Amino acid sequence: VVLYFYPRDNTPGCTKEACSFRDAYPQYQAENVVVLGVSTDDAKSHGKFIQKYNLPFPLLIDSEGEVASRYGSYGLKKFMGKEYMGITRSTFIIGPDGKLEKIYRKVKPAEHGSEVLSDLAALG
Repeated sequence: VVLYFYPRDNTPGCTKEACSFRDAYPQYQAENVVVLGVSTDDAKSHGKFIQKYNLPFPLLIDSEGEVASRYGSYGLKKFMGKEYMGITRSTFIIGPDGKLEKIYRKVKPAEHGSEVLSDLAALG
């Protein structure tokens, strides 16, 4: 399983990241890897995001950031001088046994889908 947390639907970085997973999705499918995106956005927002960018994988709702917190991916952020709580961009590879195999923090959104795919191949 590839579980990736992202701040918001339809924002530049998050769109690049989602599309990088979309573009690599046939290879993920060939390896029987499930890709799941998670943000605090609601179902309507996720639906529009999926439709607009033809995303072939589910986007999960973590409205209060509870799941993200358990993965250390929710906390204080700053934007334009304001502080707020939100999801921080991060990804986790979870093996068939349910154990974390790799953690990514501060990823480069546009390249991330192919980066994770390469690492999955290396992990075997």
